[in-house]
Amino acid sequence: MMPRDRIAAASTAAAQPPLTEVELTWIEGRTEQWIRFGRVAAERIVSRRKRIVMFRPGATFAYLRWSSNDFGTIHSSIQIVTAVAVGEPHTALPFVRPGGEILLHIESWPKVSRVLEAVDAVEAAGVDPCDASPDHWRHVADRLAAGMPFRPYSAERHAAWLRRRAIEA
Repeated sequence: MMPRDRIAAASTAAAQPPLTEVELTWIEGRTEQWIRFGRVAAERIVSRRKRIVMFRPGATFAYLRWSSNDFGTIHSSIQIVTAVAVGEPHTALPFVRPGGEILLHIESWPKVSRVLEAVDAVEAAGVDPCDASPDHWRHVADRLAAGMPFRPYSAERHAAWLRRRAIEA
């Protein structure tokens, strides 16, 4: 690469905002980490069992982690997170660099499966879950933590969210 090409490549890379990286490991029956929804901006394969996916600032994604030992499941969790831009406040999360704004964090498989049902319900309403209102995911987290049912997300709620977002912009 010629010096001018290196300078052009560096300036192009500097113009793009840094991405939030999520490390995904898959060891069948032992450790499984995956993205349930979200718009992946880039991906890097590290090995047969590990890859890193990246999200742009403002992107919302669901990140699941599950692990087991010889006696069964030892950990399961789901986080619905919004990627942040450089300098924005964020919360550190395992395997997420630098971290993000947590909309939902649930542990234990029975509750994780309830969140997956909520994701399926959003999709059934014709809405991509990464476009759903962040308030909906907070509502689902709060209601599950209280042991109460959560309100379903509908096309009408989504339309209201889009109007609110347009007004606030």
